[in-house]
Parts: sequence; structure tokens; C-alpha cells
Amino acid sequence: MSFISELSQSKEYLSFRSSVPLKVIVVDSDDKKGWKVFDCGPKTIKCPLVCLPPVSGSADIYFKQALSLSAKGIRVISVEAPVYWNVRDWCEGFRKLLDHLCLDKVHIFGASLGGYLAQKFAEYSYLNSRVASLILCNTFNDTSIFNSHESAALYWLLPALVLKRLIVGNFKPDKVDFNILEAAEFMAEKLECLSQIELASRLTLNCLKGYVEAHKLRDIPVTIIDVFDEYALSSAVREELYKCYPEAKIANLKSGGNFPYLSRCQEVNLYIQIHLRQFDGNDLSPSNIPLLNRC
Repeated sequence: MSFISELSQSKEYLSFRSSVPLKVIVVDSDDKKGWKVFDCGPKTIKCPLVCLPPVSGSADIYFKQALSLSAKGIRVISVEAPVYWNVRDWCEGFRKLLDHLCLDKVHIFGASLGGYLAQKFAEYSYLNSRVASLILCNTFNDTSIFNSHESAALYWLLPALVLKRLIVGNFKPDKVDFNILEAAEFMAEKLECLSQIELASRLTLNCLKGYVEAHKLRDIPVTIIDVFDEYALSSAVREELYKCYPEAKIANLKSGGNFPYLSRCQEVNLYIQIHLRQFDGNDLSPSNIPLLNRC
């Protein structure tokens, strides 16, 4: 690794890594393919919040959500998938992971690629829905925005350095903001930890031709969290997502860059709590603490 970010040396991150064990769960026939899982909060909860990372992220990038929300009684599970080369196989693997964890339904927070895969899993399982709700952050619903369908078939051939350069160009913010810079450095550090095959598979999932059949998700409550400052996706992509979910609640942040769950964690955590409050008092609640005690 070429550098160590300040955020990875913070007391909060070190506390998370020392108090929440990393589990590797194998659900496929290949015992080398394991899902990396951080499970934080009351294990009695059977409809937790599951967090899915973007292309460059690892399971621990949601440590600020895990620590803060679990302290309020919410079970937060952050996961990182093994190598999959198509969305259907990813969805199959995620379903098996939920089965392994004995979770019938989950709320999903997904950022960028994680948000796209969250939508695709909701679509995949819509006949026997495994998704209680979606929180989509800086994400998309159609991979045509990347104009890379033909390149997707070649990512497995490219060296890791080339793959990392394809991603890291979106990290540097135009405006100087300490928290945004700190988040970008942390994500760059996490990117350095990924192997060539991990990067290639994630970029393949990100760019393979596909779109979300949003009509199959019409009964799922959705909150969309977006930032108004510069980030990797265009405003046109944001507007297209809004059109797909006309009933969604929109949570806009004035700023936050590509990784607002790190750079604006307090605001994002508040929006997550507001979204989840609609499930208080029923079987889909991700918390075992009454609303009045979570304010």
C-alpha cells in the first residue's frame, strides 16, 4: 500500500475494527469465494440495514454508520462481495448470504455500484421480496451512462494499475473541503487493497449492459440521498433515477462529494434514521429500541 489515510488511523475507525469482528462467509461451492461481513448491533433483529459499497469500497467503509446507528439500537450489516462476473450470479450469492444469516427481508443502503446492485436484487427477488426498503446514495439505474459495454468484457485482462486509474480519476474533489478530501483519501487507500480480479469483476458488474426494471420495485419504500456539489455521476443520471421512483423521498445534501456517508456522516445517518422510522413497531423494524429512545 502506498499510503495510509488519516481516517484509517482515527480513533473511531480503530474502535470499529477492534470491536466488530470481520467474518468471512462462504455461500458458494467455491470455498475461496467468501463474503466479508461486519455485523453490528442487536443480533435478535431479523430485518437489519445492509450496506453495499461502491466499486472502490470495502465492507468497513460504512464504519461511521455501523457505530452510530448500532448505538441507537439498529442492526447494521456491512458486506463486501467476492468475485462475480454478472449481476445474476451476484444476486444469487447475496440471496444465499441472507439465507445463511437467517434474514427473510432486509433494508439496503447502497452507494454507486452498491445502489445499482441493491435495485437489481430487489428486481431479482420481487416475486418473493427479500427487500423491505431501499436507500440509494449517489447511484444509477442504467449502466448505459458509462458507455463501456464493450470494454466490460475486457476488464479481466487489464492489469490492476490500469483498473485503478479508471476509478481514481473520480476521487479528487474540485473544491477544498477537509472532510471530502479525507473521505477521498480513505477510499483511495481502500482501492489500493483490492486485487486485480476484485477490481475487474466490480468494474464488469458496473459496466455490463443492464438497467433496473423499476416497475417491479413500485411497492418498495425508497429514499434517494444525493449531493448538490460535484461527484462522479451527472445531474442527468440523478434526474433519471428520480423519474424511476416518483414516490421516493428525496434527501439532498448541499455538499458531500462522492462519499457523503463518510464526509457528511451525521446528515446521512439522520436521513437513514428518518427513512427507517416508518417501520417502527412492526416486523420490518431494524431496531429493538422504541422511537422515543432513539431521538
